[in-house]
Amino acid sequence: MKFEDFWYVAAFSNQLQPNKVISRKILGEWLAIFRGFDGKPVALQDRCVHRNSRLSKGKVCQGNIQCPYHGWEYDNTGKVVTVPSEGDNFCQSKMRKAQSYQTLEQDGYVYVRLSSNPFEDFTPFKMPFYQQPGWETVKVINRFQNNVTNCAENFIDIPHTASVHPGIFRKSTQQQLEMTVERQNGSVFAEYRNETTNLGWFTKFLNQNGDKIRHIDSFHMPNVTSVEYDISSNRRLFITSQCIPETEDSTLVYTYVTYNYGIWNKLAKPLVHWTTQHIIQQDIEALKFQWEVIEKYGTHFANTPADTIHVFVESIRNQILAGKDPRTLPDKSVEVKFWV
Repeated sequence: MKFEDFWYVAAFSNQLQPNKVISRKILGEWLAIFRGFDGKPVALQDRCVHRNSRLSKGKVCQGNIQCPYHGWEYDNTGKVVTVPSEGDNFCQSKMRKAQSYQTLEQDGYVYVRLSSNPFEDFTPFKMPFYQQPGWETVKVINRFQNNVTNCAENFIDIPHTASVHPGIFRKSTQQQLEMTVERQNGSVFAEYRNETTNLGWFTKFLNQNGDKIRHIDSFHMPNVTSVEYDISSNRRLFITSQCIPETEDSTLVYTYVTYNYGIWNKLAKPLVHWTTQHIIQQDIEALKFQWEVIEKYGTHFANTPADTIHVFVESIRNQILAGKDPRTLPDKSVEVKFWV
């Protein structure tokens, strides 16, 4: 198993308009993404086989992509279909193809898989309650100067929230929380207990009566985190983050926030969007500082019981890095108490 075996988000579906080409980088590979003649997404290596120009700087002509340098055109399979300088002497059979990659669309995202012979035919993570009645969705994209592992850990890490997002998300009250952390089948699940009112600015709106909250964070190999809050029958929230590895020190994160606040759904959307982006911006800064230290001193973490979820995530990511299947790791469950 390797990271190239999995599907990675390349764009929102509505970003990939007809006759538009998007440049992306996944696992160090440069990609030119566009829609072919049939409207389906196409992903080619962002390199013209002629004189090594960038296809993503070209344009889409009737479902083919045209190199901006000498006008060579490629179809949805990477075949060269036009060479202007050849005129009537053009012979397609003599031309080398551009590297192409598999694509699919699901839940409003365009996905790309780099491996042509994957270890297993994995499917992308299913977005919760996608386009279902009663649910509203906010989507944002942000780039982090850090790797996928550290980003994913940040998105499901409670202890940092009181320090990095004071008041907005949580505040330090030294409240004792409990969690059960489980590693199983390539995923990590953390179920929290004793959360009631420490929800930042929106505590009175989200949980006015201080009811018991069902809160589950999870990680799914190789790059997806999910945060689920079930506060009451009309106060539910999911935050799904897909971490796209551009390079070792650059991660593009697609954040999908879907919620059901009953009659407040539409009114809450601008505030949900602003809060989401504000919190993410604070995390971008925190992870930038972390990466600066890692670059200078290396990765030497000191873990506490509250970091169990991090340790499990790292074990899964490290298995894939070693070419092994994380689902062969033994199932493990740990009970943890910590304070926020």
